[in-house]
Amino acid sequence: NKIINLGPIILLYYLSLSEIDSHFENYFEILSFNIQLIIIYFWVSKRPESLGSGHVFFAGLINDVVIGFPLGISSLSYLMVSLVATYVKNMTVNTRITTDWFTFFIAIFFSNLIFFVLLTNFSETTVSIIEMSYNIFFTLIFFPFFWFLFTYYNSIITTGRNA
Repeated sequence: NKIINLGPIILLYYLSLSEIDSHFENYFEILSFNIQLIIIYFWVSKRPESLGSGHVFFAGLINDVVIGFPLGISSLSYLMVSLVATYVKNMTVNTRITTDWFTFFIAIFFSNLIFFVLLTNFSETTVSIIEMSYNIFFTLIFFPFFWFLFTYYNSIITTGRNA
């Protein structure tokens, strides 16, 4: 039961270590999405006790080491998504997919803005705005699929049965 409750943390660390989004770029040139942002937003807004800020920050550091970015850029980006998710959780009583989708767009916009500004100002790594736009677009497109998947997984965790 404890391993099932640790599912979001295990998945976040696995994705931070594996660079799985870059594998899709090998097959389709423009298909790139950030599953980590979806995981962080969903679990921080639905069950913040299952995914704390320390785990979010540490997963960002791991991602920076694996990808080769300066340390802390992904962490600040992930923490921005976590901040928006926490704000939305505290300001709303009951969320639906439409409200989560809209606020997720705001979260990834500011997250990628911070990422882009920090990367261009403090690194010699070049980032294309077009590639970032594709990443934002496909992350938004895949959000509802993962939202329903994680909602089902959350119901399994909270009730302890398949329903």
